[in-house]
Amino acid sequence: MAHDMDALLRTLQALDDRVSALERAPRPTAEAGPAHEVGTAGVGATPGPSDTFWALDGLRARRPEHPTTEDGSVMLTGSVTLPDGTPVEWQQGAGTAGLLEVDWTDRAAALAALGHPVRVELLRHVLSGTRATADLAAIDSLGTTGQLHHHLRQLLTAGWLRQAGRGTYEVPPRRVVPLLVCLVAVER
Repeated sequence: MAHDMDALLRTLQALDDRVSALERAPRPTAEAGPAHEVGTAGVGATPGPSDTFWALDGLRARRPEHPTTEDGSVMLTGSVTLPDGTPVEWQQGAGTAGLLEVDWTDRAAALAALGHPVRVELLRHVLSGTRATADLAAIDSLGTTGQLHHHLRQLLTAGWLRQAGRGTYEVPPRRVVPLLVCLVAVER
């Protein structure tokens, strides 16, 4: 019974996080310019029947609805079913007006947290369902218990992880797709 209640509470928290994020997320506001490189649909993507740039076409189609910005927009989106069966969908976009002129240093810590091989491996294990500290500590590639706790703190501080209970961690639903987008962006 307690396990069912915990699962229900996690599901409600995930739904609350998604609704809050959707309410805060800026909507794309501008038409993207012409592509300078040939894009690809990516691993596991399902482009529409007529065009490799199906997502870009959707972004462009929103232009008449939001005509105030003319220098472009960027968007990330994804639909994922995690190994434990949890569905995660996310969409985030922003107009690019002024984006190149603002200070990016406040984003450095979140990016830096992904800059260590053990931390990205730790995130992979958590997303794959290994969430308890004791289970994570048993994975040799994650280092000693002290090193593991150091990496967990870094990921918690940067928002890539959150505590799901005592001694358990999860990637917040609002971070799953952005994390996977980062990995796709650096794919070789």
